[in-house]
Amino acid sequence: MANQVEPKLIKPLYDELQKERFVVLATIDFETGGPNVNAISWIYAKDDETIYFAIDNRSRIVQNIKNNNKVVINIIANESTYSISGEASVKQEKMEGVPLKLALIEVKIKEVRDVMFYGSKIVTEPEYDKTYDKNAAARLDKQVMDAMKNA
Repeated sequence: MANQVEPKLIKPLYDELQKERFVVLATIDFETGGPNVNAISWIYAKDDETIYFAIDNRSRIVQNIKNNNKVVINIIANESTYSISGEASVKQEKMEGVPLKLALIEVKIKEVRDVMFYGSKIVTEPEYDKTYDKNAAARLDKQVMDAMKNA
């Protein structure tokens, strides 16, 4: 059902955001004032009104959020495409229990909108593969996801 709007995550999206997955994050660039888009994967729905994500604390995303807290997370799931709008803040400058210098970002959800064009559905969701050491990647992913779940 295209163009539905909800004030919080619907159950299928909440369920999809219980694990690492590909999403696209849009912020407002602190220098240009224009859109800035990034692909991220360390993301977790704390509850149906709050999303956490982890990024390198030197990332431009951190400065963008500090300058303008409006964000949109785009997720392809549940046979559709969703735009999750909210207000972001830096919850932790450096996450505990993670070997990298990652910032924990909290997004308070304002609106979840089904933005799939009329008369269509997603038949294959995006997939990705880690191109570095698989064991190291799995270990790091677990550390980051556990840290977000315990935040």
